[in-house]
Amino acid sequence: MMIPAAMSDKPNMAKIEKFNKSKFRKTEKQEKNPLPSEETIEEEKQAGES
Repeated sequence: MMIPAAMSDKPNMAKIEKFNKSKFRKTEKQEKNPLPSEETIEEEKQAGES
């Protein structure tokens, strides 16, 4: 399969540069899988030892 000579490896940046970021809606980030606190880790270590 031959790739036409008109295509290049670089993407067309014109549309990206003109994109209006204000169209995005503001969202709140929510941590789906938060790491346990130091306290919780210590409690689990203690429980595992006994």
